[in-house]
Amino acid sequence: MKFRFAVREDTPLILTFIKELAAYEKMLDEVVADEKTLEEWIFDKQKAEVIFVLNDEAQAAGFALFFHNFSTFLGRAGIYLEDLYVRPEYRGKGFGKGLIKELARIAVERKCGRLEWWCLDWNKPSIDFYLSLGAEPMSDWTVYRIAGDTLTKLAQPKTDTKRSIRTVFHGRMDLSFSEYFSELSFGSL
Repeated sequence: MKFRFAVREDTPLILTFIKELAAYEKMLDEVVADEKTLEEWIFDKQKAEVIFVLNDEAQAAGFALFFHNFSTFLGRAGIYLEDLYVRPEYRGKGFGKGLIKELARIAVERKCGRLEWWCLDWNKPSIDFYLSLGAEPMSDWTVYRIAGDTLTKLAQPKTDTKRSIRTVFHGRMDLSFSEYFSELSFGSL
């Protein structure tokens, strides 16, 4: 079994695999990535890597998109597997296992402390596959996400400081901070 890292010219293929995976996961309508964005983040900014597993004709049978995360408990990087996908005609032939084994090899070579990923709860074939490799579900953890408008709103700086101060002083802008708390402690406010 052979593997190769993606190069810039593979960007259309990466997007194709992402869309095929999203269709399998019944989430195709959520894919907003395009070739330009993928090229920027994978190849220009180098925020993720992609490997392909190749069939006998050196064509990509599947892919894995991954990046480094960091474990403060281990004090070292790990590999986070964002996407693992093998085309249906190659499933059950060792290509998925080959990709995971190659990622494990990369993790060990880079002295990473772990290899981890998420899996949809309903995806029993994948769950069974991961368990067969010795993967352990992290059942004590819940995934949280902030995205879209919520992320943008959370990132906004608080701009109305005068209003915040007015709220704290209950409208008593004639008092200094120490006068306010002095009156507050004696119950006159």
